Amino acid sequence: MCGIVGYIGKREAYPILIKGLKRLEYRGYDSAGVALIDREDNLNVYKTKGKVADLEAFCTDKNTSGSVGIAHTRWATHGEPSSVNAHPHYSSSKNLAIIHNGIIENYAEIKRNLIAKGVVFQSETDTEVLVQLIEYVQVKKNLDTLTAVQVALHQVIGAYAIALLDRREPNQIIAARKQSPLVVGIGKDEFFLGSDASPIVEFTDKVVYLEDGNIAVMRLGEDLKVVNLLNREQNPSVQTIDINLGQIEKGGYPHFMLKEIFEQPDCLKTCMCGRINAEATNVTLSAVIDNKDRLLLAKRIIIVACGTSWHAALIGKQLIETYCRIPVNVEYASEFRYRNPVVSSDDVVIAMSQSGETADTLAAVELAKAAGAFIYGICNAVGSSIPRATDTGSYIHVGPEIGVASTKAFTGQVIVLTMLALALAKEKGTVSKEDYERVVKELSLIPYKMQEVLKLNDKIANLSQVFTYAHNFIYLGRGYSYPVAMEGALKLKEISYIHAEGYPAAEMKHGPIALIDSDMPVVVIATHNAMYEKVLSNIQEIKARKGRVIALITKGDETISRIADKVIELPETLECLEPLLATIPLQLLAYHIAVCKNKNVDQPRNLAKSVTVE
Repeated sequence: MCGIVGYIGKREAYPILIKGLKRLEYRGYDSAGVALIDREDNLNVYKTKGKVADLEAFCTDKNTSGSVGIAHTRWATHGEPSSVNAHPHYSSSKNLAIIHNGIIENYAEIKRNLIAKGVVFQSETDTEVLVQLIEYVQVKKNLDTLTAVQVALHQVIGAYAIALLDRREPNQIIAARKQSPLVVGIGKDEFFLGSDASPIVEFTDKVVYLEDGNIAVMRLGEDLKVVNLLNREQNPSVQTIDINLGQIEKGGYPHFMLKEIFEQPDCLKTCMCGRINAEATNVTLSAVIDNKDRLLLAKRIIIVACGTSWHAALIGKQLIETYCRIPVNVEYASEFRYRNPVVSSDDVVIAMSQSGETADTLAAVELAKAAGAFIYGICNAVGSSIPRATDTGSYIHVGPEIGVASTKAFTGQVIVLTMLALALAKEKGTVSKEDYERVVKELSLIPYKMQEVLKLNDKIANLSQVFTYAHNFIYLGRGYSYPVAMEGALKLKEISYIHAEGYPAAEMKHGPIALIDSDMPVVVIATHNAMYEKVLSNIQEIKARKGRVIALITKGDETISRIADKVIELPETLECLEPLLATIPLQLLAYHIAVCKNKNVDQPRNLAKSVTVE
């Protein structure tokens, strides 16, 4: 979603803000802007439609001096992408400037009331409504800036992360959050602000993650002050972040997505480190050990997720049901929260989100908690909202994921779900010692087999050139591979803008087969498992209708090699772990097709990395 950056200190703010915006480009955006207070206490706002580079070009001949400033990349919700709708927004007097991530749900009502009182608006955004409300309250009641913010936010319904400048208080930034992430970085006589830690990590490793309802007051020469809407002072904990700067840079790769695909073997080793013993005979998850009794009492598990996380959840469902013998429902968080679901204290709800900030998933967590369910979080971002809202959980520890199309977070989630299923099954006694140790051993070898798959990159790149013509793709799989087919289709849609759909292979006959012709590429996951013969029949049905088949097969398979148009060979592994290997070629296929089509791989149109609004 939108990106927020702020700085107050002794240095020039503009270069820090621009660098921070570039760090946040991965969140997705359509315009960018900056507000600075210069040495004469003038509040200068510059903004433009487009990328951060467009903002830099626009500011070339502008006064960008000053050591206090805020900056923003916008992902449009209210009002089309334009320089007028871009943030920051001035108040009517131009004494205040605000940036905002989130949605003010009652903005229309507030706007009508302010217009009736003579306030003139310049944009179509809900954000401008907020800054105009703050100024109206401030002037009407003769309040200082902090108090005016508190009063205004009491009238606001919705989600927000905001940062505000007042040129009359030039040594201050006020920031506040509700259901949208905001991080304060603490340096020596300076403060930094970010939607996440990526724009901060270069300058300090000391951060405060603001809680919902918190307002941070950053003043030069003073300690960080955090209060709530009622002006009660809070005691936020200062945390040390562990992010290597190299993790948020391309490191010689042309795109973050390709870098992150190739990082997966090492990331998954990190994910399993300390959880699978050196002998690869046992899985230990502290969340299972500490909450064993509650987890063992579960009559049902519900996994709530969105997008790629939802696909990982479908694999998790099969793993947990197979090894733990507990029924599992997988729900779109966005639907779960609104359909009056049946949830009880006997349920365990697993909330999955790469960012830990997905608004729908967070709302689903709150709903399930209210019903008495036990909540288990699986996230990547340490200190994010979902881990703080859950009873327990496991981080996937794959490092920052900058590419909008998720890759390593998906495989990290599948690894954690696998370890959770094994650890819980062992405690329940629903898996034999032999089966348990066989899966654990093979799981420990997956990163090394992934490295083998990544050697196919050049082959897949060449293959991709053949299929750039396609307007539609179908992806097919059975069992554990069906969610992989959907994930592969999603990757292609996200970054190449080619329409693609993933189906269970057997369901092809119930409709999609009507689409098959010589112009329809069909990707089939056809590894040598229990449903091999069934999938083989599906491939023959496609070929009978002149469809073009790209088959993912187990190394050494000669049967499908003779039938399919193109094959990609995968190392042999256990059926339940095949998704971890099969997903890699599909990520690479999507990537290389998008590159061939000259698409913006890391920042695909209309998409955001973290969806913090509905």
